[in-house]
Amino acid sequence: MGKIFTNKWVLLIIMALTWGSSFILIKKSLLAFSPYQIGAFRVGLSGLVLAFIGIPALRKMASRDFLWVIAAGFFGNFLPMFLFPIAQTHVNSSLAGIINSLEPIFVLVLAFLFLGIRSKIVQVIGAILGFLGAATLLYFSEAESGGNQIGFTLLMVLASACYAASALIIKTKLQHVRSLHISTGVFTIWMIPSLLILIFSGFFMDFQVNAETLQALGYMSVLSLVGTAAAIVIFYKLIQNTSAVFASTVSYLLPVVAVIWGIIDGEEFTIWYILGGLLILLGIYLIREKKKKPDITPR
Repeated sequence: MGKIFTNKWVLLIIMALTWGSSFILIKKSLLAFSPYQIGAFRVGLSGLVLAFIGIPALRKMASRDFLWVIAAGFFGNFLPMFLFPIAQTHVNSSLAGIINSLEPIFVLVLAFLFLGIRSKIVQVIGAILGFLGAATLLYFSEAESGGNQIGFTLLMVLASACYAASALIIKTKLQHVRSLHISTGVFTIWMIPSLLILIFSGFFMDFQVNAETLQALGYMSVLSLVGTAAAIVIFYKLIQNTSAVFASTVSYLLPVVAVIWGIIDGEEFTIWYILGGLLILLGIYLIREKKKKPDITPR
């Protein structure tokens, strides 16, 4: 049974289900809480739950590794937790899930810009197709809404780039650190500023005990413990066991889960979402890592 949960494909599916469901949980949480309260609650609660592992891990960590953990946590576990709820005040959960799938494309782009890792022509074409898909979503989502929501959609694009930056930091700078220590350490570090934000946002002072608030609190708790803490532990383990690009291919499955939840919840889903999403997924397919075929030439 234990081997099942170490299989990279099983871990990938679990991640897709948990992260793909995060966007509908954010939407439901926004019915009673502000985007800043949702982001701070996610990181704060996750930090409180994981601190018993994170604090000892941080104490044993080298100072250089500690700084990289701070950076990985900021880009992967802190900033995006606020960007998505802010964006989803004007953008539906289905579109959020599709935009989030840009992550592996940003992994490729950032690896070239900051690490000098050159890509094959087919991968460059894949990146271009991915960004064309994102541009399609940006343009037609704004045209159909009749409002100015492009800025909010761009916040989700930025969040996807942040996830990619975090994945590269973990793979290139923290490969020698246990994935459990990284994932618990980042939440422990960013728990303190998150709890401060939660306090100053009026979460405790303005909390009202009623059915709507308690229901939203339940959604937010599931979002924090399952969609944040547990999923990040799995994600970091997957990055170290495989690669940043493979781990980010959860983006193949994540938007499907997000779209299904959106349709169930009655969200509008147009042909342009399908076109933009397919372009992004095609781009991810082209940039994926291919295993070299074994040499079977007779000698």
